[in-house]
Amino acid sequence: MSAILTLAHRDLIKLLRDRARIVSDFAFPLIFIGILGTSLQAGFGGATSFNLLHFVFTGVLAQTIWQSTALGVISLLMDREQDFSQEIFVSPISRYSIIFGKILGESLVAFPQFIAILLFGLILGVPFTLEKIVAMIPAALIIAVYGGAFGVLVLSRLDNQRQANQIFPFVMLPQFFLAGIFNPIQNLPPFLDILTKIAPMRYAVDLMRDIYYGGGSGVPIFDLPTNLLVIGVEFALFMVIGTAGFVRAERNR
Repeated sequence: MSAILTLAHRDLIKLLRDRARIVSDFAFPLIFIGILGTSLQAGFGGATSFNLLHFVFTGVLAQTIWQSTALGVISLLMDREQDFSQEIFVSPISRYSIIFGKILGESLVAFPQFIAILLFGLILGVPFTLEKIVAMIPAALIIAVYGGAFGVLVLSRLDNQRQANQIFPFVMLPQFFLAGIFNPIQNLPPFLDILTKIAPMRYAVDLMRDIYYGGGSGVPIFDLPTNLLVIGVEFALFMVIGTAGFVRAERNR
């Protein structure tokens, strides 16, 4: 446990020293919600009798947390290039503990974004209850570690940070639309419906909407137990396959 917390603390300190990352991490979600969400609500909200600002807000909130940890674990490749990862992996610590410590650290990094987006939502008039905010905290933690596990799976197949910077945008961008962050995905053509079911980010977004809207609202696609089951199964698969692939790459260096 101390090894996990040490790795998590290291990532939090790195964030606090990286002012450019702090600005970019906070700016983009606020632009999506403040400009895109507000303009969609102004243009189409009245005609649809549905608040599109709240819809975009919940989608961007989940996407930001999930993506933050998924991209954050790329620093494992930087550690590999600097031979820091080899020093960690020769220590008598479980490989899964090392990877989970990294994911937990990036989850701590994502949490200030969660708080900032909630505060921004309050400023824009997104309605909350205290019970809803309390319920969103564990949901955000689940989404964060789920995103981190997906990041480990992707980077386990990559050799260096340059490849990661080229591949991750192609992995992330399609999921912005397949996950239903800005657009409803209930009535898509069959081939797009299959792709949305494959996209992991979809379940993170749907979980957050389960918490915010509730199961009987008709907004979330799957109910809460279904989303938690899918996320739990995929998290276990991503961790096992991703950790095994990353450790194998370390041994083959």
